[in-house]
Amino acid sequence: MSDDLDPDAVASALLASISVLVRRVRHVPVEGGLTMPERTALSQLDRSGPTTSSALAREAQITAQAMGATLSALRGRGLVERRRDPNDGRRVVLSVTDAGLQALKDKRNARTELIARALTGGTFTPTELEQLAAAAPLLERLAQNI
Repeated sequence: MSDDLDPDAVASALLASISVLVRRVRHVPVEGGLTMPERTALSQLDRSGPTTSSALAREAQITAQAMGATLSALRGRGLVERRRDPNDGRRVVLSVTDAGLQALKDKRNARTELIARALTGGTFTPTELEQLAAAAPLLERLAQNI
């Protein structure tokens, strides 16, 4: 790292700019879209596979009641299904349905399109687009090291 780059200043600038980007992108309206808690629950189920409501609540750091209400809404829309645990018939596990995966994909696609429109709107030069492309894997590596 160059002597004139202060890691604290870089960290502060990255956190501020990424926070603004994430906040704006999270609010992309999608028809029949998901609320933030619904998207979080579906994403967790998609990543972790079938699991219990209480495990999802622990991972999301919310109350079991709040997760139960979110999952109830998702089940009502056919985005999540409940099944008996094949290893313990007393337990119920939840999983994402094909419709739930499509809802997540639609939300992700809407976000990607929003960013692509911002990148192609003439605001960024070809050199800046190359810099952003080069920064993406670095940001991912930064996230993995936190």
